[in-house]
Formats: sequence, structure tokens, C-alpha cells
Amino acid sequence: MKNKFLKISIAIVMLATGIWACKKSFLETSPYGQYGDEQLLSAKGIDAVLIGAYGMLDGESQFKYGENWFTPVTNWVYGDIASDDAYKGTDANDQPPMTTVETYNTIPSTQGLYARWISIYDGIARANDVIKIIGKTKVKAPKELSAADETRLLGEARFIRGFQHFEAMKMWNNIPVITDTTTVNPGNPGGAAAAWKFIEADFSYAYANLPATQSQLGRINKWAAGAYLAKAYLYQKKFAEALTLFNTLIASGVTVGGTKFALQDAYWKNFDARFENTAESVFSVQMAAQGSQEGDGNRGYGLAFPYGGDFGCCGFLQPSQNLVNAYKTSATGLPLFGTYNDVDVKNDAAQASSDPFTLGTERVDPRLDWSVGRRSVPFWDWGGHPGRNWIRDVGYAGPYSPKKHVYSAADINSFTANGWRNMTAKNYNAMRFADLLLMTAECEVEVGSLDRARTLVNQVRTRAAAPASRVTGSPAVYNIANYTVAWTDKAVAREAVRFERRLELAMEGHRFFDLARYGNGYAATTLNAYLTVEKNKRLYLKSSPGFQAKNEFYPIPERAIVLSKGALKQNPGY
Repeated sequence: MKNKFLKISIAIVMLATGIWACKKSFLETSPYGQYGDEQLLSAKGIDAVLIGAYGMLDGESQFKYGENWFTPVTNWVYGDIASDDAYKGTDANDQPPMTTVETYNTIPSTQGLYARWISIYDGIARANDVIKIIGKTKVKAPKELSAADETRLLGEARFIRGFQHFEAMKMWNNIPVITDTTTVNPGNPGGAAAAWKFIEADFSYAYANLPATQSQLGRINKWAAGAYLAKAYLYQKKFAEALTLFNTLIASGVTVGGTKFALQDAYWKNFDARFENTAESVFSVQMAAQGSQEGDGNRGYGLAFPYGGDFGCCGFLQPSQNLVNAYKTSATGLPLFGTYNDVDVKNDAAQASSDPFTLGTERVDPRLDWSVGRRSVPFWDWGGHPGRNWIRDVGYAGPYSPKKHVYSAADINSFTANGWRNMTAKNYNAMRFADLLLMTAECEVEVGSLDRARTLVNQVRTRAAAPASRVTGSPAVYNIANYTVAWTDKAVAREAVRFERRLELAMEGHRFFDLARYGNGYAATTLNAYLTVEKNKRLYLKSSPGFQAKNEFYPIPERAIVLSKGALKQNPGY
């Protein structure tokens, strides 16, 4: 079994440390099953609490929030099905609240929003607990905490706190900042500006103070912190600041294990548990399959597997026809941009699995067949995707299956839970080096060199074109090439970088948030064009009122506002 230190539940780490005593002093003992302050006032004790904060990075916490499919850090609901990359999938009667997200009918009481809210703020609370205990230790037991340990532990806790606030910013923008000294709900009077300032400060501290390497691969290092600081700059359109830092990361950044950042030699290795925490891993949320449904596998994706075959459940997160079409290429191997969606890539929606089917002869980028499961193309080591036998309702959600997070036959037992195999040991690549390269290219387009942006994009495309990145035995016609002509038009270069992000990072939870952060109505233009075509394929999309400016951020959950006694103010338009 794959076993990783950082997925140990804090409840287990702190189990049964109190002792019940039949004497007067029992009134002063710590609560049963918990550490008291005096037991935590050391580097070892603080680290135990820190592990609990790491444990909340996945957003799941043993299903404690109810609507658990809405809470994971993978953001497959809020980042993928809310975008043009994926449909909710399955059938009309399964998890209808997800359909409200997909159709931009979300309201403050939509099921699942509050679960995501409290999963994030629970993670923030745990990070703040670490910071508070560090402060207590310095006062009450200063000899128990060396300066080096204090700096490292505080750096890790502040990164986690910054990361969780960043996740909240992506969702809601107008968020409350919760510090280690917060005692009452502060509301969100400072809005996004105050939150960004706080996030930058946490990431900056972690970048300046964390070591370049760590003894355990799941921990944060300075370069991961620097990458997220640069990403925070990018989200605020501080392109010059972001570019400077991204360039430092490209030149000097290393993984937690000390390997210089680089692209894997084959695209698919980013989605195979055997190649995790290697050169492309800037920051990964660690997962472990420990033999049961209650283990620490990547349970957040549990519904998002093909409906049939070994998987059985549940048919969610089906790639869209629009996404499949986006991978078409020209005769020269380049994306088709504005015309890619004019004609659909051939699919088997009209055929039963027992019917003969021949894959189309369209030229496609090979990343298509690692991002999407489609008829006749080998699906990991399961053989060719069988079509309808793995689809719950083709008429409702189309003929395609997700693939990146799905386990292979060879993974069974080694990288899956023994019970419900949909809980796998595949890490979530929150940021990989290809992502970092493309964010750097984005900054170059805005404030730097268009041709350096082209060079960075070509690095990503070169790896995609490598023979090792192709699906062995696929009947598809793969055709991908680099941009050989210098980029001289800023608008064209900007679109090329954005399109490349979609192709490279599809179905990884980023797409909606990218569209929203681009600004200038880009999300509305893109997603309304998507709906105009897709609603004639997926009839339930006709219920969408269309994407409006307010939809760039989700509504703050109604329950959070009620519990704040009015301190929290709703986002505009809701």
C-alpha cells in the first residue's frame, strides 16, 4: 500500500492521551482523547497539530461535511463542470445541485456551497491553531522550541493558511480573513483587497523562511510557497511582480526532495501514482490508499469514475464535446482556435458497445486521450474504452469518460483502497511545472517578451508531442507541432497561451477559475458561446439563464451569512 505521513488524521495522532484519575486532581486533567496545552508545547507537539492542518488540504476530512462531493480541493464541481470542459455527467436525477452549478443557476442556499465554505475555513482554523501553539510555546516553554523549528513550523502553517484563503478567494472573492488572533466573525468589510494583502503576507513569509528541501515529501518547501506567491500576484494582474518571481522559480526552484523543477518526459506520468513527487511536482496534495473506504485516498473524486466495468460507480464529470473538439489540430499541428468547435470529433453516441465503431480520422493533440476516455482508444491498461457500457446515460451527458484521476488495472490494491476502489492513492497536482511555465508565459505576454512566451508554450507542446506522451495502440491520428513563427501580435499570443492552458490542464480543476480571472468579460463570452452550441446537444442546458458577470464568483453561502449575524455581506448580484 502507498503510505504517506501527511494523511494521518489528527484524531488518530492525538488519540487517547488523556488519563482518567480517581483523585481530586482529575478536574485539571486534559479532556479524554485530546492533548492539553502542556502536552503540545514542544516541536513534536506542534508538529502533531500541523499534521492535522495538512490533513485538511484535501478539503475532505473524512466526509464530515455532508455534501462531501462539493468540498475537495480538486474542485471538479466548481472548476470543471462549471466550465466548458465537462458536464455534471451521470443522469438528470443524480446530485441535481451540481446541475445548478453547471447551468449558472447557483443561489446562496445551493446545496454544497456551505460545505465547501466550512471545509476551507476549518483548514484555516487548524493552521491558526498551529500558529497559536507556537506562540504559547515561546512564552511557556521556550527551551522546547529551537529558532529553526519555530521558523519552519510557522512557515508551513502560514503557507497552509494562505493556501486555504486563496481557495476561498477563487470561489468567493469577497471573503473574511481569519487570523490566529480572530475571536469573533469579522465579516468581509475589507473585501478582496484585504484578503489579497493577507494571502501575500503568508506566502511571502513561507517563501522567505522555509527550507528548499524537506525530509518528508508531503511537506511544503520555499519554492512551492514562492510559486503560490507568484500565482497570487498573477490573479491580481500584478504581472511584473509575478514574472520576476516565476523566472526565479524556473531558474532555481526544486521539489521538496531537491530535484530541479522540470517537465516529466511523458505527459501521462503526471497522472500515475508511480511518478508522484518527482520533477514536475511544484505542489501536490498527498493521497494514500490504506486498504478501506475510510482510508486517506483521493475520495473527493469518488463519484467521478466511469459508470461500468470494474469502476461500477458513478458516471460523474463527463468531458464535454467542446473540450474534445478543442484538441483538434491543423495540418501543421497547431490548435484551430476559433474554428475548433465548428464540426464535432466523431463519437459513438449513437452506437451500442456491441455495435461496430471506427474512430474518426481528425488530427488531434495526443493530450486528448489522456484527458478523455473515448471509444476504441486504450483506457490506461483496461483495453479500448467500450463506449456505452461505461456511460450511465449517453443521451443526457454524452459518450465520454474522465481519465486522469481514474485508476488502472495495475493500480488495484497497490494504489487503490481494497474496499471501494474509487478511493485512490493518486495525488492531486495542485500545481505542476507545466502550469508554472504557462503562467510565466501569460506574464510575458502582458509585460515581457511575446517570443519568450512562445518559447515557454513550446516547451509544454514539445513534451506533449513526444512519442512517450502518445497512447500506445491508439487508432487516433495524432498531430501536434510547436509554434515556429515569431509572435508579434499581443492579442493572438494571449489567446494562444490561454488555449494551451486549457489543453494542458483540462479536467484538473483549473478551467473555470482561469476563465473568471482573465477578466474583461472573457468568461461570459467564452461560456455563453459554449452554451449556445452545447444546449442543442445536452438539452438540460437550456435551463441556463446564461453566464452573467456575477457568476465569476459564487454566492457566499446563506448559512454562513446567517451564522455571522449579518457581519458577512453577500457578493453583488445574488
